[in-house]
Amino acid sequence: MKLSEFRFELPENLLATHPAENRDEARMMVLHRDSGKIEHRIFKDILEYFDDGDVMVVNDTKVFPARLYGNKEKTGAKIEVFLLRELNKDIHLWDVLVDPARKIRVGNKLYFGESDLVAEVIDNTTSRGRTIKFLFDGPDEEFYKTINDLGETPLPKYIKREAEPEDRERYQTVYAKNIGAVAAPTAGLHFTKEVLKRLEIKGVDIAPLTLHVGLGTFRPVDVEDLTKHKMDSENFSVPGETAERVNKALDSKKRVCAIGTTTMRALESSVSANSRLKSNEGWTDRFIFPPYDFKIANALVTNFHMPESTLLMMTAAFGGYDLVMKAYEEAVKENYRFFSYGDVMLII
Repeated sequence: MKLSEFRFELPENLLATHPAENRDEARMMVLHRDSGKIEHRIFKDILEYFDDGDVMVVNDTKVFPARLYGNKEKTGAKIEVFLLRELNKDIHLWDVLVDPARKIRVGNKLYFGESDLVAEVIDNTTSRGRTIKFLFDGPDEEFYKTINDLGETPLPKYIKREAEPEDRERYQTVYAKNIGAVAAPTAGLHFTKEVLKRLEIKGVDIAPLTLHVGLGTFRPVDVEDLTKHKMDSENFSVPGETAERVNKALDSKKRVCAIGTTTMRALESSVSANSRLKSNEGWTDRFIFPPYDFKIANALVTNFHMPESTLLMMTAAFGGYDLVMKAYEEAVKENYRFFSYGDVMLII
């Protein structure tokens, strides 16, 4: 397929800049793949679509406050440092993005606030990418606490406002556990402890995996021929217990629902020879776009995505290109809220 086939007009006022007042009261569009029927519900109604023995697979990655602001030595210029991934824990070596990049060269030092934290630029990786080494004397937990205290919630750039204290909680799923993401697995933001409890009482199994969401998930596609697009790699882990629970549901012809495109990527990167889920960990750069034969999940919960995004492409591969693009047309007409803090779609 071509990039231009995923283009649509999205009014700017539909980009959600704040979350819904209550997580589970975001609007939910339900797409029925067999009939093409579209329903308009709210998220807490999700209980009506799942029964005893069904499994929801969630991504339990935890977002860390990855956006730091430092000052360049000598000039004092303010520099944004966006932490992407830790390359070496022992020497605090990190892959980062810097802005403005033109001011930052190898050998420069950056100082962060009133803290003792200093970073030295070790290497250039891309036009905005750098490898930096934090110069920090002290135990690991003190280092990470400093990062946590100094860092801001890494809201997507399109949210043109400062991060607010409530973002620390709202840009995080209620089941977040394993620190490592620089962006939230946003489909999971709609769950509350109450909804999870009610699903559990109904007999729906919640099975975790971890995929640390990187900025590559949102990297624009800049080639018309989708086969030429390369995804960034993201680190993931599928525990053995989750694989067992998912496979039991598949063998019993039950529903297996991926909560979010990041969960779906991890599932599709862990398929055994007999089309079952296997315990797995490593890095995945899997790019899913139509046509694609999904092996594990037979339901998907996902937010409304940006035009021409890889997330929209995966959604269209799962729900069917024509049905999903028709649903997006309706979402715009019905003023659904888009992207990270927006509304949600259930495809069954």
